[in-house]
Order: sequence, then C-alpha cells, then structure tokens
Amino acid sequence: MSDETRVAFVCVQNAGRSQMATAFAEREREERGAEDVAIVTGGTDPADHVHEEVVEVMRERGMDLSDWTPREVTHEELQECDYVVTMGCSANDVCPATWSGENRDWGLDDPDGRDLDAVRAIRDEIEERVADLFDELQRE
Repeated sequence: MSDETRVAFVCVQNAGRSQMATAFAEREREERGAEDVAIVTGGTDPADHVHEEVVEVMRERGMDLSDWTPREVTHEELQECDYVVTMGCSANDVCPATWSGENRDWGLDDPDGRDLDAVRAIRDEIEERVADLFDELQRE
C-alpha cells in the first residue's frame, strides 16, 4: 500500500479546464511540499492541443501550457485514484463505478472559444478550487 494520494482531473477533451487544474495542482504540490500527491489528467475524447485561449490566460499566471498535449485517461488510471474531479463537462464515458475514490464535479463552463475575460474567470475559479482541495488534503 502507498501513502500517496492520487487526484485525477478529467474532462472530455482534456484541452482546457482539466489542463488548468493540473497546472495549478502541480504548482500547489510544489509550493506546499506535497510530494505524496500524485496528479493524473486526461480526457475521454482528447483534443489535438490545449485551447489557445487557455494557453494565453495561463501564461498570465506564469505557466506555459503551449507544449502540453491532451491525453486519454484510462479506466485503470481512475481505479487507482482517491479523488476524481470532473470539470462539469459531459464526461459520459467516465462512469463513477470505475473508480473506488471520491468523485467531485466542479460544474465549470467550457473555455473553448470564449473571450479572454470569460476564460480568466474560469481560470480563477479553478485556481481557487485547486487550492481548497489541497487545503483539504493537508487536513486529512
């Protein structure tokens, strides 16, 4: 058994919300010295690239996602997760019965094709939710 806590950020395309959540989670893990938190991200139908508007607003936070590539998440990966966070997208292919951990749906708007102010609002909400999640993990 591992003392590691596994957190997955899942979306359909893995090209916006879940990528932002992953970037913020990696930052939180580093800043808090939370090496015991493993981060998984993926989509059920991944896009070819991270949405340009997401790359742009994350760059404003000093994070370069331009070379990040959306990937497919597997049921096997999710089975090993303690927390599976879906982004509010219709990830119908990701059935909660496929993992033993806790599922949370953050109900976020899709940033794809949105104006930058809307994408910034989504980014800021994700940043806050990720920080809150790490606060919770540290209390456990």
